Amino acid sequence: MKIHIRKAHYFIVLSTLIVISAGLFLAFEQKMPEAALPDDDFVKRSESRTVAVPIPRKLNFAGENVPLNLFYVREALDREITLNTYWHSQSLMLFKRANRFFPVIEPILRKHGIPDDFKYIVLVESAFLHNVSPAGAAGYWQFLKETAKEYGLEVSGSVDERYHLEKATLAVCRYLKVAHEKYGNWTVVAAAFNGGMGRFDRIIKTQNTANYYEMYMNQETSRYIFRILAFKLIFEHPERYGYFLKKEELYPRIPQKEIEIKANIPDLVDFARQHGISYRMLRELNPWINDTQLVVSQGKIYRIIIPTGKFKDYDDLLRDEINGRNSTSEENDEP
Repeated sequence: MKIHIRKAHYFIVLSTLIVISAGLFLAFEQKMPEAALPDDDFVKRSESRTVAVPIPRKLNFAGENVPLNLFYVREALDREITLNTYWHSQSLMLFKRANRFFPVIEPILRKHGIPDDFKYIVLVESAFLHNVSPAGAAGYWQFLKETAKEYGLEVSGSVDERYHLEKATLAVCRYLKVAHEKYGNWTVVAAAFNGGMGRFDRIIKTQNTANYYEMYMNQETSRYIFRILAFKLIFEHPERYGYFLKKEELYPRIPQKEIEIKANIPDLVDFARQHGISYRMLRELNPWINDTQLVVSQGKIYRIIIPTGKFKDYDDLLRDEINGRNSTSEENDEP
């Protein structure tokens, strides 16, 4: 009898604890602060499924047809579009940076008769970062030092114009126009920007073809056009490839003006302070400057970018960007 009473007692206690625990859980759930709940918009936008990426039936580069009927062409494109679609962190950062820098690049290409598709090369080459390749290529477009000088850029101890976006893009236009005069084909021109014109002269001669899609070459250059095409597809059709970005999530352009410099600046730190900014800010907006002084040779003119407006408050920058009030330059025409 004592055993049965003891079991009944344990059962009653256990049941009571279960009821109390359930009540506490429900009470906690009901009282959970709204801030602790997940943001519905974020949850909805972050949903993802791993599926094969869509490959278009037709595609062109700079108006030239991409022969997707050839298995190796289609599969090469499939590789690059798949890699870049699912390399989420990299592609997201490219969208953010491109919002700031493409408005500088696009009008320069247009002014010099270069097809708009060439802007995607900068994504392949540097992703808008200031990296230096093992071969010494540097800057937004990854020019080698001697090639940069050949096409009008200054590369010295205190100045490296490979990091000057406008001037480097202008040098790219010069290179591409020379290559197009030689090959008459924009696809080969783009590939030659990576592989060099000398290499393509040899390929055309030894393989007896001027058609890029018929050429057999090293892996880097054979992938090059397809990497450009992958970025073109993702940027032209972001939602098709799973990218849903709001305008306020992109990096805003910095309102700015240019100051013409014709004489030496012995102390750029002091120069920056005189214009209401830090030396760090000066270098951020003028990455082509390599020193704390600027030596100006006779007849040379530099233009230093100085931020204007509400550049110190990021929320103000975003607000102006959304309302279309930011511009990359307030005083100067494009190169």
